[in-house]
Amino acid sequence: MKTSLLLPLPLIALFFAGCSKNHDANDTTPAHSPTLSERADSAAEKTKDAAVDAKDAVAAKLTEWKLTPSDIKSDLEKSGRVVREKTLAAGEKVGGALDNARIVTVINGKFVADSNLSALKINVDADNGIVTLTGEVATLDLVGRAVAVALNTDGVSQVIALLKVESAEVVVPAADKM
Repeated sequence: MKTSLLLPLPLIALFFAGCSKNHDANDTTPAHSPTLSERADSAAEKTKDAAVDAKDAVAAKLTEWKLTPSDIKSDLEKSGRVVREKTLAAGEKVGGALDNARIVTVINGKFVADSNLSALKINVDADNGIVTLTGEVATLDLVGRAVAVALNTDGVSQVIALLKVESAEVVVPAADKM
């Protein structure tokens, strides 16, 4: 009888040993899992960092492609339009009706995602990597931003902006007034 009682004791001991709360030194699981609130805060912080990085990248492109308000104003005074080109990366191709449709769709999507650029006021056309923007924007800054967004799209080699500025105060040089 005594042996029958002793046999289950090691099994019970193993069971309780497996339920122990002590962590093994080789165990790499975290001591506590992040709460939903902590995970949301982390995701929000990462999103905020990504937005800042994107804004900095756009600002750098505006300067690189000479799309500052003074550059835009100068171009509009000279020719009434803004034209910028970029060299295509190796392996990047241009052309085809499907590619043109993709370019237009991507650019319109970028405009919708940017609260300052209204896809409803800017018309986008593409032909073999040359994008033409027509319509109205509120400021010279937004002309540059629209050109930068379009030019920073795969398959685009040139952007022609025929955008009108709603509150346009383009100064006509004194020699042209006579």
